Amino acid sequence: MNYSGIRKILKQTATYNLIKLLVLQVEEFFETLGEMGMRACQVIWLIFQDLFKRQMNWKLFVDQCSRFAVDSLPITLTIVGMVSVIVSMQVAPEMVKQGGEKFVGMLMGVVMTREMGAIMSGFAIISMIGSAYASEVATMRVTEQVDALKVLKVNPIDYLFVPRVMAGFVMMPFVVVLSSTFGLICGGIAAYLSAHVSRLNYISSLWQGLYIKDISVALGKSACFGAAIALISCTCGYLAYGGAKGVGIATTKAVVWSFVAICIIDYIFATIFFF
Repeated sequence: MNYSGIRKILKQTATYNLIKLLVLQVEEFFETLGEMGMRACQVIWLIFQDLFKRQMNWKLFVDQCSRFAVDSLPITLTIVGMVSVIVSMQVAPEMVKQGGEKFVGMLMGVVMTREMGAIMSGFAIISMIGSAYASEVATMRVTEQVDALKVLKVNPIDYLFVPRVMAGFVMMPFVVVLSSTFGLICGGIAAYLSAHVSRLNYISSLWQGLYIKDISVALGKSACFGAAIALISCTCGYLAYGGAKGVGIATTKAVVWSFVAICIIDYIFATIFFF
């Protein structure tokens, strides 16, 4: 049997197909990662250029701020509030049994401020706003609307990316502040109902457990979350091709990449400030 025959047989094996799939996934991973890095540099450059030349499209920016913060606020508050209630209902009774009633508020404050408020808000934003950004840009890409922008001499990165990334960077901290506050209130109510933790003990221990460093890190981390979600969603949408199926693939990819990015950014901040 000659070499071409052996090669043809190998291509029909499951091992060959699995290795080929893994290689394609790795190539796609690095291509997408490089594309995101390039788009990030372009967006940063265009933001400074637009601000310096006073060419920023403030109407688009305000519209995206409204979508990012106002439209997503109900689902964000719901998710953060429910998670806070669940955690408080499980933690408060156990701490009361061990005589730690005075530390329930402190624990909830640390958990909500450092991690849960920003993480759960980020997940809610990805589910609602990130997926919408990816599908919108992907639809414009596959229907050649992006090419039409280029024909009209409009920079698609400046028009599609910059307002969304800026809105995510500016508005995400406000969303996290509101959701964390709402989560702490829900946690206090749950602690009172499940373990009869008094409001005075909860509030006093809450203030003892909150530090300026925790709040500052949470705000900085949430701003990075917002910018990353918008950038990744727009980039995945911008790389879409192949009609309706391509739009679906781009949206799924944007959600997955955004989840991974949030975990990585959160790990970096935790390592730098709390390790």
